[in-house]
Amino acid sequence: MRILLINPPHPAIGSRIPHEHLPPLGLLAIGGPLIDAGHQVKLLDAEFGPVPKHLIVQKARAYAPDAILLGHSGSTSGHPTTALLTRALRSALPDVRIIYGGVFPTYHWREILADEPQIDIIVRGEGEQTIVRLMHALQTGEDLDGIPGIAFRRSGMPLATRPAPIIRDLDACRIGWELIDFSRYSYWGDKRAVVVQFSRGCPHHCSYCGQRGFWTQFRHRDPQKFAAELAWLHREHGVEVVNLADENPTADREAWRQLLEAIIAQGLHLTIVGSTRADDIVRDADILPLYKKAGVARFLLGIENYDEATLAKIRKGGSVQKDRQAIQLLRQHNIISMATYVVGFEEETDRDYFRSLRQLLLYDPDQIQLLYVTPHRWTAAFAEMSDRNVIQRDAGKWDYKHQVLGTRHMAPWRVMLWVKCIEAVMQMRPRALLRVLTNREHSFRAAMRWYYRIGRRVWPYEIWNFLFRDRHEATGPTLRAFWGAPQHHEQQAMSLTPSLPAASPIRPTAYSTFMPITYTVYTGQQLTAS
Repeated sequence: MRILLINPPHPAIGSRIPHEHLPPLGLLAIGGPLIDAGHQVKLLDAEFGPVPKHLIVQKARAYAPDAILLGHSGSTSGHPTTALLTRALRSALPDVRIIYGGVFPTYHWREILADEPQIDIIVRGEGEQTIVRLMHALQTGEDLDGIPGIAFRRSGMPLATRPAPIIRDLDACRIGWELIDFSRYSYWGDKRAVVVQFSRGCPHHCSYCGQRGFWTQFRHRDPQKFAAELAWLHREHGVEVVNLADENPTADREAWRQLLEAIIAQGLHLTIVGSTRADDIVRDADILPLYKKAGVARFLLGIENYDEATLAKIRKGGSVQKDRQAIQLLRQHNIISMATYVVGFEEETDRDYFRSLRQLLLYDPDQIQLLYVTPHRWTAAFAEMSDRNVIQRDAGKWDYKHQVLGTRHMAPWRVMLWVKCIEAVMQMRPRALLRVLTNREHSFRAAMRWYYRIGRRVWPYEIWNFLFRDRHEATGPTLRAFWGAPQHHEQQAMSLTPSLPAASPIRPTAYSTFMPITYTVYTGQQLTAS
């Protein structure tokens, strides 16, 4: 079959403000197995430019595919664009099969199939094995009921098959690197870069996380094979920067240590950036020299909050003491620390924000990113917040960078003022600026200057949008009324069973009117979205 993979243009700040782009790993991950199964596959990455809708349709028509597959790493925030694009594609190519995958459609298959008739099939959960089975069935005319991990319509009624089993051997599915031109992708200051994934899932149970349930269980690749792939990317394609898309790559200490040693043994000169947990850094105090030698340049740490009771409530599993210790340990080894801090878990007051600023100053991270709590309907946190009031109805603003839930004590303008002031104080404090100027490593100074250059564009852009484009409601509906009933009972997207019998359809119960909510974070590192 002729298959066209489309990476829709994304509206988030992280896609539009920087001029650098990273390759769409999710689409490449299904592209490799499809090529190996004998299909003719092409990637259209519409992030560049971005490519306008009419040109995407024109390019798709010229390729004349049998099937179009769409998805985005920020699948929730990309959904409104995907919906508009697929309507245009259906109009231009009435006979093509349109297949949609990602975190958002995995959980919202009922609403999407009801409201977007142009979308034929949704792939739920990990797609590498499911998509090969699906393409074979479409090619041979087999019944779709026997394919786990999909949703489609029968007699106009949305239905889903049983969850697909998780992929236990992550090395069995090849990334389709041949689908991209490596010279087009850069990061970390115009260095050739890729996104890779050593592990999937996370063993922790943070109540607000929209990713953990999608991957269902923590697994990792073979450290030696993964290091060999990084070496191939570096030597054959000139890749300098590796962005780890893992939720928690350091979760298995022994596997992570083996990976660091394998990278060092390969003699690579890579810059590695990613996200991890503060308690893992504290745990690994004795092997942090391996982090540095392997090329780890920055880790994002989800600090989330300073209040121990709040951390316990959201099941973060960390502590203020370990958060501070982790930042200090990274600094001792000259690894950049970026702390994310989420406001809105509770209905804060001015005093709470002042305490947050004081705590962040004590943490003393190299970089800071303040985010707004943005509840996912399939998480436990959504159920706990379901009586909170929604003040932002615009789906395009549900991206972690806009306040969407109201607080009884503070108007949105005051919340915005506190958030921007905290960011400014943290990044412009003399101690932070002095590090940029005097750090002994050129690479550290260059990375920090690159971060500040992006910040100078993002910070005023967010303020301008708040003043002239955002619209907030004084008394909006409750989260439950706006978004529908919680669905945390469906959080586990994949089955732990190694194999499944032919799946009987799961028919949906009544659902509320569809509202495509977006969740996207720009961390200066990557888009993390659900």
